[in-house]
Amino acid sequence: MKTLKRLKKNKDFQVVFDKGKSFANRQFVIYVLKQPGQPYTRLGLSVSKKMGNAVMRNHIKRYVKEIFRELSDRLELGNDCIVISRLPVRTMSYQEMQGSLIHVLKKAGAMSGNKGD
Repeated sequence: MKTLKRLKKNKDFQVVFDKGKSFANRQFVIYVLKQPGQPYTRLGLSVSKKMGNAVMRNHIKRYVKEIFRELSDRLELGNDCIVISRLPVRTMSYQEMQGSLIHVLKKAGAMSGNKGD
């Protein structure tokens, strides 16, 4: 996947929040809504102002987008996912974020469990 398909409109976010299922660990909350017939996975991000200034929030969003881009071949197709970051993410390294996102994606059933971690 060259570019990530993104959820950008408030209406799209509200549909996922209302109809999707949520899964969480200490670092992330993920809402997943299965969209039958959609040939790709879309990603929406939410990083609160409590996380820090704009530089810190953009840093976290860049890391999450990159992790999803790397995992794109392992993600189940046809899902809309919203990732909400929690406070512990501020101090995490890229590898720790990746491990935490993989954990919660598997928990949500949005990612296949094989192909070595």
